[in-house]
Amino acid sequence: MSLLNVLAGLALSAVVSLAGYWRGSLSLSGLLGAMAIGTLIFSFGGLAWALLLIAFFVTSSGLSHYRARAKEPLAEKFQKGHRRDLGQVLANGGWGALLALAFGFWPQTTWLVAFVGAMSTVNADTWATELGVLSSAPPRLITSGHTVPVGTSGGITLLGILVSLAGALVIGCLALVFVLVNPWFPFPLLPALSLPPRGLWLLLVPIAALSGLLGSLFDSLLGATVQAIYYCDFDKKETESAVHRCGRKTRLIRGWRWLDNDWVNLLASVFGSGVALALYFAAG
Repeated sequence: MSLLNVLAGLALSAVVSLAGYWRGSLSLSGLLGAMAIGTLIFSFGGLAWALLLIAFFVTSSGLSHYRARAKEPLAEKFQKGHRRDLGQVLANGGWGALLALAFGFWPQTTWLVAFVGAMSTVNADTWATELGVLSSAPPRLITSGHTVPVGTSGGITLLGILVSLAGALVIGCLALVFVLVNPWFPFPLLPALSLPPRGLWLLLVPIAALSGLLGSLFDSLLGATVQAIYYCDFDKKETESAVHRCGRKTRLIRGWRWLDNDWVNLLASVFGSGVALALYFAAG
C-alpha cells in the first residue's frame, strides 16, 4: 500500500459517497462509513476491488429508489429505510474491507475470490429485497413453503430468486472482465497478484452466481429462523425493529435479540465468501 493509493482511494470513495448522500441513499454516518470502507478496499485491494464495491453501491442504491412509492407501505416491516447508515454500510462492506486488508499484506488469489463471493452475496440479497417485494405472487417462507405477507423476513419469491441470481451475475461478470483486461490496462487493476490460468478464471462467473444466490438464500434462512423479529401490539404488526414506526416499543416474538438485519447481512456475506472459495478449490 502506498500513500498515492490511499489518497486515490479516499478521493474516489468520497466522490461516490457524497453522490450517494446527495441522492438520499446514505445518512451522514453512512457517508463516513462508506468513505472509510471504500478507502480501505481501494488502498489494499486495488482498483478492481473498488470498482466491484462501487457496482454494488450504485446498483443497489438505484434499485432502492425504484418504485419507492409502491414499496413505502412495507417500510414499517424493515429495521431501517433505504438511506443506509453506518451499521448497514459495515454489514455490507465490512467483511470485504477485511478481505482487502488480508490481500494487501498477503496477495493471494483466494482473497479476491472470497471478495467476489461477498460482493455477489450482498448485491444478490439487495436486488432480491428491492425487487422481490414487487412480485405479483405472494412470498413463501423459505423453511416451510407457507405463504406469508410481503416483506416478511425469510419470505422468498420466484422473482426474488431470479433477480438475486442476476445481481450475483453482474458482480461475477465485472470481476471476470477486470481479470481479463488486467494485462493490457494502462496500470494494473490487480497489483502484485499472480493470476492462475485464464481458463480457471472463466469459472468466476458461475462461482459468483452460485455463491451470491446461496448467500442470499442463507440470509433468508437466518431471517426465517434466528433473526430478531418483533411485534407492535398497538398496530398489530410484525417488524424487524425494536421500536415501531409509530414510536412505540415492540416485543420480541422470535429469534435472537442481538441478531438484527445488519448482523444477518454480515453473516451472509461471510457465508457467500466461503461458498465461493469452496467452489474455486473444487474447480481448481
